[in-house]
Amino acid sequence: MTRIKICGLTREADVDAAVAAGADAIGFVLYPPSPRYVTPQRAAELARRIPPFVDVVGLFVNEAPAVVQAACESLPINLLQFHGDEDAAYCRQFSRPWLRAARVRPGLDLVEFARSFPEARGLLLDAFVEGYGGGGHVFDWKLIPPGLPGYLVLSGGLNADNVGDAIRRVRPVAVDVSSGVEMSKGIKDHAKIAAFVAAVRKADESI
Repeated sequence: MTRIKICGLTREADVDAAVAAGADAIGFVLYPPSPRYVTPQRAAELARRIPPFVDVVGLFVNEAPAVVQAACESLPINLLQFHGDEDAAYCRQFSRPWLRAARVRPGLDLVEFARSFPEARGLLLDAFVEGYGGGGHVFDWKLIPPGLPGYLVLSGGLNADNVGDAIRRVRPVAVDVSSGVEMSKGIKDHAKIAAFVAAVRKADESI
C-alpha cells in the first residue's frame, strides 16, 4: 500500500481531517519563510491530536542545527525532512530517521544525488521552484531514472486527479501532498484530503 503524507498543516481541524481520512503521516513546516510555517510550539500543540502509528514529520530548510535539535526535543518527530542544501553529515547528526528532498529538473543527476545520501530513509522527489516547496507544480516523471536506489517518496503538484497516474507510473513507496489538498496556503480542504486518500487507495488496487 502506498503511504500518504499530508504536509503543511496549521489547524487542529485539518489534522483531525487528515487522520480521519487515513493519512499515514502528518507534516509540519518548520521553515519560517513558508506561508505554511508553524512554530515548534504550535506544532507540538497540533501533534497532540495525532494518534499512535501516524508519523509526525518535521520539514526544515537550511536550518541551524541547534534549532533542529530543539524541535526534536519539543516535538514527537518520527522523521526529519530536509529540503535545502544540507549534506549527509548535516542530516545524520540528529540521530533521527530522515528524508532528503531532491528538487527535480533537467540536468540533475538523481542517481548521483541518491548515492550522496545512502543513510537517508528515503528520497523525496519534488518539483524545482524558486524558493522551497509547496509550489504546486508537477515535474516530468520521465526525469526519474529506472533503478534509482532507495525508497522514493513522490511530491510536487499532486492532487486527487493525478495521483493515481503518478502511482501507476512511478511506483513510489509514498506520496506527499500539500497544495493539492488546500483551499488556500496552509488551510486544508477536508473534502480534497478525503478525495486524495481515496484516489491513492484506488490506484493501489489497480496495481
